[in-house]
Amino acid sequence: MPEVPGLDVTALTAWLAQTHPELATSAALRASVIAGGRSNLTYAIDGGAVALILRRPPLGHVLSSAHDMGREHRVISALSATPIPVPVAIDLVDDTTGTITGTPFFLMERAPGQVLVSPAQNAEYAPAALRSLSIELAEHLADLHAVDPGSVGLADFGRPDGYLKRQLSTWRRQLKASRSRATPHLDRLQASLADGMPETTRTGIVHGDYRLDNALVDGPVTAPHISAILDWEMATLGDPLVDLGIFALYWDIAQLPGAEAAVASAVDPDAGYPSFDELADVYAAHAGTTLPDLAWYRAFAAYKLAVILEGIHYRFRTGSTVGEGFDSIGGLVEPLAEKGLQVH
Repeated sequence: MPEVPGLDVTALTAWLAQTHPELATSAALRASVIAGGRSNLTYAIDGGAVALILRRPPLGHVLSSAHDMGREHRVISALSATPIPVPVAIDLVDDTTGTITGTPFFLMERAPGQVLVSPAQNAEYAPAALRSLSIELAEHLADLHAVDPGSVGLADFGRPDGYLKRQLSTWRRQLKASRSRATPHLDRLQASLADGMPETTRTGIVHGDYRLDNALVDGPVTAPHISAILDWEMATLGDPLVDLGIFALYWDIAQLPGAEAAVASAVDPDAGYPSFDELADVYAAHAGTTLPDLAWYRAFAAYKLAVILEGIHYRFRTGSTVGEGFDSIGGLVEPLAEKGLQVH
């Protein structure tokens, strides 16, 4: 059986047969790393009774409070009874002293569909279908922010009061922990975000990394739909407008010079995708609210992604990444910071 970095497939096969016999078969499991994720490691697991996904923290340099398997498992489980499409959670395992991953990991069913990460994939769909998908994505975000955390057992999932101030402090610490070179534009953006911080007017469940390529698209090409929202590792309770900031950043990120080498995006207005301003209007109408100026939130999104990429760049330099495409990640950090300074 070929080795898979960060996962002992033989140990996983034995564990599944003992712990979840209803999901095991007589065949040995097969695993492969799913490309695209730059943070937690994601594996497609085949050979069981159903197709599975295993998620574990990245190899090597892991920042405190990041890559929390328990948070992902908990929020996916809690949202299963809401209109938000999420995968079916199976188990959360602390394997810190074990041999499967040597870390906490969680297992879920693999939802059907594909992730749209490349403009080439747009050719499968009519412009009207891509427009409809985009609107659905915006409406799912509004639905998420409308969920009462207490009604789904997430009342203690975070501390909404002071959320923005803590977020800025958290990412400042993350940047400090990933320092390996000078980043003057990122430092300027970090300082500027402390000024003019908006007042939070409503709170709710925040996804933390909401974008098209964190969704699975399924169904006929004439009428596709979103089958699951993925990657909940940064979910918490806080200011929902942070999600709109990151949604906006990723929606237009292909316009940033050099972005295509480091961050995948299928969004292309010529293929039928609406502008982010239109999606913001869709969100506001679906949520029954009026959106304030999102400038600070968009700048914060650029800062947050830049810090994340700087952390990945750090791991790449120390040889702790798995897969291809990490060599260009660091080159996007300062352009992202410049983008944040422009919109703030």
